[in-house]
Amino acid sequence: MPDLSNARVGVIGGSGLYTIPGLEQVEELTINTPYGETSDVLRLGVLQGMETVFLARHGHYHQLLPSEVPYQANIWAMRQLNVRWLISVSAVGSLQEHLRPRDMVVPDQFIDRTQQRPQSFFGDGCVAHVSLADPFCPRLSELLAEAAAAAMPAGHHLHRGGTYLCMEGPAFSTRSESMLYRSWDCSVIGMTNHTEARLAREAELAYASLAMVTDFDCWHNYHDDVSVEMVVGNLRANAVATEPILNRLMQSLSEQRPSSDAHTALADALITAPEHVPDQTRERLDLFTRPYWGSFLQD
Repeated sequence: MPDLSNARVGVIGGSGLYTIPGLEQVEELTINTPYGETSDVLRLGVLQGMETVFLARHGHYHQLLPSEVPYQANIWAMRQLNVRWLISVSAVGSLQEHLRPRDMVVPDQFIDRTQQRPQSFFGDGCVAHVSLADPFCPRLSELLAEAAAAAMPAGHHLHRGGTYLCMEGPAFSTRSESMLYRSWDCSVIGMTNHTEARLAREAELAYASLAMVTDFDCWHNYHDDVSVEMVVGNLRANAVATEPILNRLMQSLSEQRPSSDAHTALADALITAPEHVPDQTRERLDLFTRPYWGSFLQD
């Protein structure tokens, strides 16, 4: 396993979460990546004794559609800043009756229904196939769920496990699509996390998600009575609820820095021999492949 003693935690904030209250000694960083600009500046600081990097997924003013989020740049920048544990906080719709607005879900599986996303760092002369059977890190998800259970404010309920259906967006589902996803036993529906999880696995980051329910998807008869004001109110309440949860999680991570199979995901995944990878591709991938191939920049 790699040395994780100085590694950092990353937090990607979704709808409603554009800052982390309590983040101290904040330094705003702009990272140049091979994949262009990140969604926003990265804010490096200290939260409960743990060095933490925060990024607003849709931009500080929520100006990026789910398909416009620069996922590759965001994940590459996190790894460049020595992040090895990555927490996603996201707004989702519920696909099940027992998952109510303002509930929180720590999912353990995905179904991907996106069509327009860059899904990999690889290609252009280099092939790798990482395992995604368990797309969320079990240990990091467990610590996140424990923190949520211990620090969750009144009016919110935690659900451990479940399948996150990732759709393209930005429009929401048709009623028939929503009923189809329910028949697949999906728990929640969102537009971002699966893309992040795939790229995070290739970047050897342990990834976990706190999915925060804002409303029922359109399958529910009650959905037509839900107003924009209600959804926005739930977004705000959920964002406030994350503060004590993240504080508790960072306390746990500062005391124990868990290892993850994700931290060595490329060990058995790299197919193309390095001498056959084009220089431009090798340089772009060097951040991830140097533990296995040595540093390209020093060759």
